[in-house]
Amino acid sequence: MASCKTAIFSFLLVSIFLSVSVIKVCEAQARPPTARGLSYNFYDKTCPKLKSIVRTELKKVFKDDIGQAAGLLRLHFHDCFVQGCDGSVLLDGSASGPSEKDAPPNLTLRAEAFKIIEKLRALLEKSCGRVVSCSDITTLAARDAVFLSGGPDYNIPLGRRDGLTFASRQATLDNLPPPSSNTTTILNSLATKNLDPTDVVSLSGGHTIGISHCNSFTNRLYPSQDPVMDKTFGKNLRLTCPTNTTVNTTVLDIRSPNTFDNKYYVDLMNRQGLFTSDQDLYTDTRTKGIVTSFAVNQGLFFEKFVFAMLKMGQLSVLTGNQGEIRANCSVRNANSKAFLTSVVENVAQEFIEM
Repeated sequence: MASCKTAIFSFLLVSIFLSVSVIKVCEAQARPPTARGLSYNFYDKTCPKLKSIVRTELKKVFKDDIGQAAGLLRLHFHDCFVQGCDGSVLLDGSASGPSEKDAPPNLTLRAEAFKIIEKLRALLEKSCGRVVSCSDITTLAARDAVFLSGGPDYNIPLGRRDGLTFASRQATLDNLPPPSSNTTTILNSLATKNLDPTDVVSLSGGHTIGISHCNSFTNRLYPSQDPVMDKTFGKNLRLTCPTNTTVNTTVLDIRSPNTFDNKYYVDLMNRQGLFTSDQDLYTDTRTKGIVTSFAVNQGLFFEKFVFAMLKMGQLSVLTGNQGEIRANCSVRNANSKAFLTSVVENVAQEFIEM
């Protein structure tokens, strides 16, 4: 009898151990590996109020204009896809050339988004000193943009440093496929960043909020309507964009344009995706099943979106002694070598023009 009890007890212990092990494995798989130099408690001692300061300020911003949420999310995407998440998209141009923000793919980034990031930087410096990078602020702002517009809340690893240089116009063009791109182009481009088809479809879900200018999709309306596009949807778009040179804007998600949810995927299933890069995800057999699964299961979309955002948010990050912590998000620090080079170039240019 005693030996039987001992056997049962041993069995229960092993079962409990295995259950705990499975839970830990599941938790470990819930998010991608953390890049070296980043951590989930990076500012706990140096700026303990960081997250509350950012979220409190953004609640005020979005209360006045929820549209800014999409602007901040897009800013993060455009920063990370070009040269990694180093805040380089925030930099103004110099004598060395136009900045990333001056390149065609970034001309429609919201001017207010840049101002919001700088306002957050000033608030954080006032509270903690200059310890939080602009690239980390941009990442946090995107996370809160998602949550405060109805999406999932999630933790992100921090510790990014700000880059000293911005990417060239060509590098920006090469790394930001236009909305007229098909799925093959998008998949191939993002595969170079270690993002798989599920990541690509998940990140495309960011289009569940925001607006677009007509010139980003009029290729699907003129000279004739894309046969894949729902006829009524196309007819309504023609009212908003009566010519292929119209500068009006329209929402990306006709069902819930200001709410972060899975309705974007429902749009695609109804052939109401705005861009070729959107709608082709439902046409292409490699991604159609993923679109469908997200359209019928918002929880699954949120889970995969968070995972993909964590992967994207760690692309080619600068950490440790790399880069700098900018005193102004749009300008390199005066003591940086890159800044001094820029100053010399400016002086030389002025001398030539005299």
